[in-house]
Amino acid sequence: MKTTTTPTDLHPKREWNTSKLGLRVGVDALSAGAAGILVAPIITMIDKGIIENASGRNTLGDSLKKSALELLARPHRFMASKPFVLIFSLYFGTYFTANTIDTASATLHPTTSTPSTITAGTPKFLATSTANLALCLYKDNQFTRLFAAPGSTPRPVPLPTFALFTIRDCLTIFASFNLPPLLAPTLEQQMSYEVQKWVGAASVAQFVTPAAVQLVSTPLHLLGLDLYNRPGVAMMGQEGRVGKVVRDWAKSAAARICRIVPAFGVGGVVNMKVRRGFMGRLEES
Repeated sequence: MKTTTTPTDLHPKREWNTSKLGLRVGVDALSAGAAGILVAPIITMIDKGIIENASGRNTLGDSLKKSALELLARPHRFMASKPFVLIFSLYFGTYFTANTIDTASATLHPTTSTPSTITAGTPKFLATSTANLALCLYKDNQFTRLFAAPGSTPRPVPLPTFALFTIRDCLTIFASFNLPPLLAPTLEQQMSYEVQKWVGAASVAQFVTPAAVQLVSTPLHLLGLDLYNRPGVAMMGQEGRVGKVVRDWAKSAAARICRIVPAFGVGGVVNMKVRRGFMGRLEES
């Protein structure tokens, strides 16, 4: 008996997992918000301090002290300030984008991903980098002008500065969202069972990789700031750009590591655990 092939047989209907999709996106937003509100205060202080130090407006230490006193004495004013709102928006947007990519993957590919699965592919890197770059470049543009050198006239941030900030942020995003899931299995093989009872390999990778990449990205950040703060200065020489970057590299790298550990270390772990916990409940219900 001759069988016939129907169009449905040639192109089987694709199954998508849209169950509780609205609640899952809500969990993505909740997780991103929890991470953002937790890390924004310290990052606001550090970012302000680094830029004021680079512009000569204030020293890093004095700027941090002033911001800490304002946070303790008038927390409502600190959290309503433009710098804080910019920082919170930056990290909420970055984490929310990363989370929704994971949700989209679980929706489109239900046979390989569950709602709580964390992906590490090219789509996630591209989407998260795009969101982070757009928000971060806007934040950097505002911070650079808000905390420019005393007496200077605010001016547009030059294109080379934007280019350096873009490379800096791409390195950070790749080290924060794509490397940890890839590094975690290797760390798990090297860590003893006793250690893993206290801290998981995924959490260790989430702390180590974004912090380590700051050693490479900090010079890019400092050079970008110097191009804005000192236009027309030569690259080499006693007062040249390279010399200033070298002089400021150690303390700025330390400050950026202290900044990135909460931003993508603590924030990354909080975002991951809150999302995984709530998604797990949705899967079970």
